[in-house]
Amino acid sequence: MNKSGLVDALANRANLTQRRAEDVINITFNSMKESILSDDRIEIRGFGSFVNRKYGSYTGRNPKTGEHIKVKSKRLPFFKVGKELRERVNKKK
Repeated sequence: MNKSGLVDALANRANLTQRRAEDVINITFNSMKESILSDDRIEIRGFGSFVNRKYGSYTGRNPKTGEHIKVKSKRLPFFKVGKELRERVNKKK
């Protein structure tokens, strides 16, 4: 499902206009982005959590030339699936 599919589903289920549903989705995603950028943890019970993981710098290798290069430290968003969702996905049919 992509963003437009999510907007359609919300509009149909909540009896909202497309524009109103899109506003709700945009506000939700923007709030999540702001939280991740400020290093806050986002936890949605029954679904999962989003956190920033910090990775230190290291020496890498350019696969084309074999040259050693210095890779800077970085932070990357990470999603960890919640127990309830994991169990529902793995439930036998």
